[in-house]
Amino acid sequence: MNEIIRNPKAGATNGSLDPQDWSAFRDLAHHMLDEAIDGIANVRARPVWQPIPNEVRAAIRTDVPREATDLADVYREFSEHVAPYATGNVHPGFMGWVHGGGTAVGMVAEMLAAGLNANLGGRDHMPIEIERQIVEWMRGLFGFPQGASGIFVTGTSVANLMAVLVARTNAVGTLTRQHGIGSDGVLLTAYASKAAHGCISRAMDIAGFGTDALRKIEVDADHRIDVAALRARIAVDREVGFKPFLVTASAGTVDIGAIDDLRAIAELCREEGIWFHVDGAFGALAILSPELAPLLDGIALADSIALDFHKWGQVPYDAGFLLVRDGERHKQAFAQPAAYLSREARGLAAGTVWPCDLGPDLSRGFRALKTWFTLKTFGTDRLGEVIARSCALARYLETRVLAEPRLELLAPVNLNIVCFRYRAADAVNREIVADVQESGIAAPSSTILDGKFAIRAAIVNHRTAESDIDALVAAVIRFGMQRTGGLIEVEAPPLAAQCS
Repeated sequence: MNEIIRNPKAGATNGSLDPQDWSAFRDLAHHMLDEAIDGIANVRARPVWQPIPNEVRAAIRTDVPREATDLADVYREFSEHVAPYATGNVHPGFMGWVHGGGTAVGMVAEMLAAGLNANLGGRDHMPIEIERQIVEWMRGLFGFPQGASGIFVTGTSVANLMAVLVARTNAVGTLTRQHGIGSDGVLLTAYASKAAHGCISRAMDIAGFGTDALRKIEVDADHRIDVAALRARIAVDREVGFKPFLVTASAGTVDIGAIDDLRAIAELCREEGIWFHVDGAFGALAILSPELAPLLDGIALADSIALDFHKWGQVPYDAGFLLVRDGERHKQAFAQPAAYLSREARGLAAGTVWPCDLGPDLSRGFRALKTWFTLKTFGTDRLGEVIARSCALARYLETRVLAEPRLELLAPVNLNIVCFRYRAADAVNREIVADVQESGIAAPSSTILDGKFAIRAAIVNHRTAESDIDALVAAVIRFGMQRTGGLIEVEAPPLAAQCS
């Protein structure tokens, strides 16, 4: 790290926390920004991820700081103890979980948002208008009607929870917000595939229904929800007195990126009078790619959609989003009158609907700004190309796996996720994943598919290239050969074949 420009301790004698010397602060801030930009520009020069040394963990375990510390010294600690040991998803070799790579544009926008320090819970100011503009853009992109509502949240886990609450209010009315779910609520049942993200079960838990109220439906050979089985389970539940109220379809399952038959589910939900929600954490943004958008056929019929701009949208964390077809139903699930939140005809307290009417948060950061900057700077066409390219890279990885006798493909490649393994025992593959991560070459993750341990590569980062795919494959083979002595595990043929 270059020599850090010294900055006098912040805070003047009048009690303000502003710098005593703005010029010195400006120099140090510019230095910090330069190094942050260099970190992104030169990202390939460092490991994807590296283990945290014990002495680094120990270095930050200090008592609460009572006295002031020079900002330059605090920054030095960040540079030495924090930045080198981050998750690594900025790096093009990060293919572990569905994390976007972020952009320099988004980083600067986050800085600008921090400078405004706006609270987007409500009131009449332009940051809220920026969020409303993005709601309108999303409404148009997904074919939702006028009157649709939307709100930024931390991520799709929260957006899915909010969708459950909106569906609950739709099913049993607003009185449940005062009296609890009651006897009618106890009978409510929801549905998702066995491949759905675990946050759906957690949402049912937090909403007071319990995880048993979520019926997990079998999937087909392509890991999509079995619509016939869904229909049959709804019929059985109705027959015994339950009240189906919600179906959550997946647009990009967590394990392999499968997209449920959204149109068929939408039609079923319309027939049954059930709220149709789409968990589109990363897959919903395939709408930006003309090549991939047809895979989302039927999403325009959803009652609500949850998605993350910080995944395929490449917006820095965090930037989750919930879009609801009927804005009034959305408001009924969360709005709560309070004297200190009264709306006026004019002044700063003017305007409706406030974001706090559409979600649980009164204190909300300006997540919309980095999303607005990203959409405006790159445009949806360019972002759609990036999304399509990540899927093309996944297909490239698929061809590499199929062409290598030491590797085995474990699931169809639907979008940008490839699940494969070295032809060896699960325990060996588990070690291979850790070996590759600790090498700093790449960072895959893992999952279990049909009882087998799988190496999971989720290609999301816009910086990832074919050379990074090649590096991952080479690393898996190298560590696999080291752990097996070069032997390849071959499955025994069926008994009948052995006897023939």
